[in-house]
Amino acid sequence: MDNKDYSKLTLEELIVEEKKIKRNQIISAIIIGFLIGVIVYGIAKNGFGFLYIFIPLFLIYGIYKNSQRLQHNSKQIQVEIGSKKIK
Repeated sequence: MDNKDYSKLTLEELIVEEKKIKRNQIISAIIIGFLIGVIVYGIAKNGFGFLYIFIPLFLIYGIYKNSQRLQHNSKQIQVEIGSKKIK
């Protein structure tokens, strides 16, 4: 994600950004669940293999790291929304 200065955004723009982040987090969770299903299916059907274990784990790791960055941005947005509502 890009590093935005959330303090310069209006309250409405912050709410839109927060909704985008929540949607992306839900999509990330769905994809991680699907990849875990691929791992389980691959182990059950073909045993341990590079294709069914390590590639999905690599993708899960990347998605998880991106999700952590989104969560950090979400916390920043919530702080800015709180400060703008007080004013």
